[in-house]
Amino acid sequence: MYKLLALNIDGTILKNNGRLQRETKEAVEYVKRKGVYVTLMTSRNLLAARKVAKALKLDSELITFQGAIIGKSLKEKIFEALIPEERTFNIVQVLENYNCNIRLMHERYSIGNRNKVQKNLVVKTVLSSGDPFFYPTQFVDSLGNILMDEPVAVPKIDVYFANERERNEAMSVLAKAFPTIDMIMHPNEKMEIVPQGVSKLAGLQRLGNHLGISLKEMVVIGDGLDDMPAIEAVGLGVAMGNAPAEVKKAADWVTRSNEQLGVAYMIKEHFRKQLRPEFLRKLKIKR
Repeated sequence: MYKLLALNIDGTILKNNGRLQRETKEAVEYVKRKGVYVTLMTSRNLLAARKVAKALKLDSELITFQGAIIGKSLKEKIFEALIPEERTFNIVQVLENYNCNIRLMHERYSIGNRNKVQKNLVVKTVLSSGDPFFYPTQFVDSLGNILMDEPVAVPKIDVYFANERERNEAMSVLAKAFPTIDMIMHPNEKMEIVPQGVSKLAGLQRLGNHLGISLKEMVVIGDGLDDMPAIEAVGLGVAMGNAPAEVKKAADWVTRSNEQLGVAYMIKEHFRKQLRPEFLRKLKIKR
């Protein structure tokens, strides 16, 4: 019996055009009626995740910024981990030696460097932030200069490198210089820098402790490499049909792609036989 369902956002519940389908909304409502706690786990900021949650009629704690912030809103957090101001500045100083686009992901806004951004990277970084109305993005010539005057602590730093060689070199330098950060790698030379101990899996564990739900009582549906540790650890790990081969291999079950309503299909297939906890308790009392 599963008590919690965690859904990734991009590439999982959203189609490639960013739309949320009616069938997905209905499936989430269906599983909620089964007494299952539904949450989102995402690399997105909390404001963007909250907007998706609202469309799904979820009032649950959300795992955002790769698990660096967990909460219902910016005023209602159960966990927060930040990269301190001085460390953020020092990391930026290292990264500005490479041909990359750096984005400091504050809880309310993001700041990116303009002078080293390739056109395709600009599109990727702006689109990945969610709704710019809720989460404004500013580009500056030098992040280092900005941080000298206005220091900031952030839950996450996104970095888009020009090539894999530079990303690997930067990763090696950062790992030696800053042992209190973790780096999450993605396709297309993207890197996410988070406080040590932050991940989607760690976020699920923290949320589970808060709710009294174990990992084995959870279902995770995701499509990315950053979803894989959570998919492997929970009671039922599900990979989307559009996920990379290694994510599918790690999963207990593979559903259809996000373009083929994979989340809705999986929920109907796996949760239709699950009974509400209240009904099961009544059965036990009668026996």
